[in-house]
Amino acid sequence: MVFAILVKNLGPYSFLKAVRLELLLVYSSAFVRLLMRVLVIEDEVRLGDALKRGLEAEGFAVDVIQNGTEGLWMATENPYDLILLDIMLPGTNGFKICGTLREREVWTPILMLTAKDGELDEAESLDTGADDFLSKPFSFTVLLARMRALLRRGVTERPVVLSAGNLHLDPASHSVTRDDIGIILTSREFSLLELLMRRKGEVLTKKVILEHVWDYDFEGDSNIVEVYIGYLRKKIDAPFDKRAIRTIRGVGYLLEENGG
Repeated sequence: MVFAILVKNLGPYSFLKAVRLELLLVYSSAFVRLLMRVLVIEDEVRLGDALKRGLEAEGFAVDVIQNGTEGLWMATENPYDLILLDIMLPGTNGFKICGTLREREVWTPILMLTAKDGELDEAESLDTGADDFLSKPFSFTVLLARMRALLRRGVTERPVVLSAGNLHLDPASHSVTRDDIGIILTSREFSLLELLMRRKGEVLTKKVILEHVWDYDFEGDSNIVEVYIGYLRKKIDAPFDKRAIRTIRGVGYLLEENGG
């Protein structure tokens, strides 16, 4: 409609140029979308076939695999822009596939297809490294919207376990180890260390730390940050003769990328 209004008063030659331009835009858009490769790992044959037909009609290149073990191999060995992953699969389940891909540093966006009302499935999906989830039965329109959102976000590293040298933090199991030795932290200490490790190599001010580890409305003494940094150093650094957390005077704190 808008295009028709724009070209209404154009001469024949200009009109043809405008038509060619619109066709070029349409075909260029379709070509770009055709380059988007999607891997569907789903053992329900009818659902897999329906997804393949629907996504191909939308311009995606689609591979459908019904076995978890084969799906893991395909996701590891081939470049995909997005993976739709069921949970209950023969061979290897979806949680294991997702976790293994992240361990192998395959950061392809993963959208998990979970059971209806499966809150535990949804939580475990995210904890094992999935980017989003969608409960069955789902709307194809909503699926496409979720896929577009993930594709816009692109591929970024999202490790399940955070690491800095031999210091490791697992948000899902709420555990911390150094040199394979478990370290017991309070909830606040854990939150502080998680923030530092997610942004390792970056100087964080007290204000930023307070907003993320405490809350925006915290009205206590900002020196509480310094106190908790001290607690962390006594647990993750001193016993191991390390210096992971650095104080940048007048600015804030930094966690060394190599763990000190």
